[in-house]
Amino acid sequence: MRRFQCQCGNHLYFDNTYCLNCHHQLGFLPDRLTVSALRQDRDGLWTALNPEAGQRRYRQCAHYEHSGVCNWMVPAEDPNPHCLACRLNHVIPDLSVPVNWQRWGKLEAAKRRLIYQLLHIGLPIHGRTPRDPSGLAFAFLADPIEGQSVSTGHTNGLITINIGEADPVRREAVREKLGEPYRTLLGHFRHESGHYFWERFFADTGRQPTFRAVFGDERQDYGQALRQHYNQPNRYWQEQHISRYASSHPWEDWAETWAHYLHMRDALETAEGLGLVLEDEGKAVSFADRDDFQYLLNAWVKLTMAMNSMSRSMGSPDMYPFTITPTVAEKLEAVHREVHAVVTGERRPPGG
Repeated sequence: MRRFQCQCGNHLYFDNTYCLNCHHQLGFLPDRLTVSALRQDRDGLWTALNPEAGQRRYRQCAHYEHSGVCNWMVPAEDPNPHCLACRLNHVIPDLSVPVNWQRWGKLEAAKRRLIYQLLHIGLPIHGRTPRDPSGLAFAFLADPIEGQSVSTGHTNGLITINIGEADPVRREAVREKLGEPYRTLLGHFRHESGHYFWERFFADTGRQPTFRAVFGDERQDYGQALRQHYNQPNRYWQEQHISRYASSHPWEDWAETWAHYLHMRDALETAEGLGLVLEDEGKAVSFADRDDFQYLLNAWVKLTMAMNSMSRSMGSPDMYPFTITPTVAEKLEAVHREVHAVVTGERRPPGG
């Protein structure tokens, strides 16, 4: 994610709500994809002080104003009380349970990062409506009773996240149990969004052969494939897949690869925003050219080597514990081609 700057010159984080330097309230402007200082007017609306906003006026998202779990703004003329991210919610947790407030806030923070990145890349986001019942929506659910569990997953545009994933102790226990090297809330959102975009890019489009040529035939029984994965996981997955779970079924291979593509894009942008310079054969590696996949990949390999070396210097596990083999690189490039085709207008996905 790129760096943000207050109009006073202070550096800001994506989730900041208050500038400690100039003491202005802050808000994220989805129509400008930036964080801006705000001035509250007498009628209760807020004027954005960022010059890019042209003195446009906004309201705080209802979840910003009343719940404190959002920092996004809504253009004053938009009648929807919720911002572009919060209006995608289909179900939120039972907030009469005190622990759910904190967990919900963590889920919303991760979701906003996903939505920001998709908007920044230029991918279309269409929420669920009567005309588009498979539009993007989110359900944040708790396990109903002891012994039963809500499964995190995606169905027909609806991304369901078990709010227990917002508990770091529980999430780490699940990670250890499943033998995963990496498990985060943002990773969940990116993975499940991959399933959503698979349906937008390939389902009922006649383009499934393009997908199958790279990831395999998704028509194999999904439930049986997952049972096989959990009962007898593939021991020889490393050459063909980014993770063990990716080897379970072509749909999961796509979703895992998609998530790693988003990891790569976001981390490279962060490095660029921080002015991080890496060298390749004595020349500086730039992260700016996002159209050339091979250039992106080379920069990513350099960056992950630096990240992992820094982690080891601190006695911590590798920050990026994955290996990009030639086959995995081909799959990442396939994701890049699909994204690039949609973003450039070369191809429009259904609903776009």
